[in-house]
Amino acid sequence: MSEAVPFTDNIRDLSNTQGYQFEFHCERCGNGYRSAFERDLRETGQNLVRGVSSLFGGSLSNISNAADRLLDRGTNSAAKDKAMRTAVNEIANRFNQCRGCGDWVCGEICWNGQVGQCARCSPIATEEIAQLQAEARRRQIADQLQSTNLTQGLNVGQQAQPRCPSCGAQALGGSFCGECGSSLRQEKTCGSCSTVNPAASRFCCGCGNGLS
Repeated sequence: MSEAVPFTDNIRDLSNTQGYQFEFHCERCGNGYRSAFERDLRETGQNLVRGVSSLFGGSLSNISNAADRLLDRGTNSAAKDKAMRTAVNEIANRFNQCRGCGDWVCGEICWNGQVGQCARCSPIATEEIAQLQAEARRRQIADQLQSTNLTQGLNVGQQAQPRCPSCGAQALGGSFCGECGSSLRQEKTCGSCSTVNPAASRFCCGCGNGLS
């Protein structure tokens, strides 16, 4: 009776025509490890036969074709089963299976050794506290901003002028342009009749008085 081959659900087959290699990943953080590449000696010998047969042809070519038929690259290959067992033994000590959720997780980041479960089922205390503290800070900052006056000193009733009407420079606030000194106000109030005029007006449209 053939020996049972252990395997896990966090393994990916990277084997190719030259040999065998497997990749194991953590089912929590996604970090992983690759087993050492194990060259298939039968395939290496087969490549030599193919090379010789291409030079001489004839019976050697027939030998090459026969060897191709004997070479089994399927999942039930004994050589592949052996390579998988070797890979599992090589990588196994880097992973732990959580008894809570059944996931295979890396021992360095995602395993809570104090309780024998993954950090998802049983969060690591210091990391959980740090995360909750960060969330509390964000909430407290948001609450503090709600009660903080961020518009002090701003004339919110005055029409905003993002660019200077005279030179086109970007306006950063205030009443005058920082580049040319021109007024950023879009309106002029007449000192004689209090009529509000457009900023470009030179004379009041209400009384004709000159506007500065």
